[in-house]
Amino acid sequence: MPSTSSDKAPWQRSEPEPPAAPREEPVWTGLIPAVTPAGSQAPGAPAPGTPAGQERSGPDARPVRGAGPALGHDEAGPEAGPEDGPADEDEQARRRAARRHEAVADEPRLPRVQQVFLAVLLPLVLLAAAVRAVATPLFLWAEYHRPGFPADPWGFGTEERTVLGSYGLDYVLNWAPAPYLADVRDDEGNRLFLPTEVAHMTDVKIVLQVALAAVVVLALVGLVSALYLRARAPGAASGALFFGSWLTVVLLVLLAVAALVAWQQFFTVFHSLFFADGSWTFRASDTLIRLYPMQFWTDAAIAVGALTLLGALAVMAATWPTAFRRHRALDRVRRRQELRRRLAGR
Repeated sequence: MPSTSSDKAPWQRSEPEPPAAPREEPVWTGLIPAVTPAGSQAPGAPAPGTPAGQERSGPDARPVRGAGPALGHDEAGPEAGPEDGPADEDEQARRRAARRHEAVADEPRLPRVQQVFLAVLLPLVLLAAAVRAVATPLFLWAEYHRPGFPADPWGFGTEERTVLGSYGLDYVLNWAPAPYLADVRDDEGNRLFLPTEVAHMTDVKIVLQVALAAVVVLALVGLVSALYLRARAPGAASGALFFGSWLTVVLLVLLAVAALVAWQQFFTVFHSLFFADGSWTFRASDTLIRLYPMQFWTDAAIAVGALTLLGALAVMAATWPTAFRRHRALDRVRRRQELRRRLAGR
């Protein structure tokens, strides 16, 4: 008579395997690489609260080397050595936990703040680069030699203007003291620049150099932030720069409209922001006005705006969200997810 399952000894009975818990996959957030959901664990990893060295419990529990007595045995297996004790298992568990924590805590810090910073910084960097490109002897020479540039009613020729204008340009860009400009004289030994003119050029030097230095420092911080976001949140830095390029174009359009509608008022407001009233107004016969007439500043503003616009369009083209760039960003995300899974021991 065949025996039923109830006639079998307890160790001969086969019980069905409990259904495996569904594994939750990491979730892509849209900005940062996928993060393992809270509470999920890798297959084969010990459940929370499981003693170190015991992988499973229940009818299929098996002893593990160094885990101590199991299944009623009073002693560890014959291969257990002094180095395979509970302390060693605890150390391994701590290392695994540290690796998991390092892998999961890989999100960028303050990603939105960094994106806003990059978007706002881009117009400043492009504008500063354009100003520095215009403040060169090449632009000065081109202005004095271009057709239609107004001549000096008091007798400065083109070559004399080029030489004297270079003194003023060099003074605002170098660290020379005031006598560098104050001691410039004509053929008869007369000083060409009044003390008020030298004082204004000194103010221009301070404003220009401080502004350029500040933008350089901010640009370095922005570069570090962009590389940080590129590594931890693929697509976040390029998205911020793309928005910043559009912001630059919008600001340029607004400034261009304001300058076209009322250039004189625009020029006055601009100088009032950085210089004290009365310190930047001169007579038409003063050397600064003869060297840098209003037409010079109009052309300089157009050149700065055009260079800034070209830079914004170049950044826009380089960061345009095409399918290829999205695919490349997603590839970086997948590689980073795989690395994090290996670090977490999954």
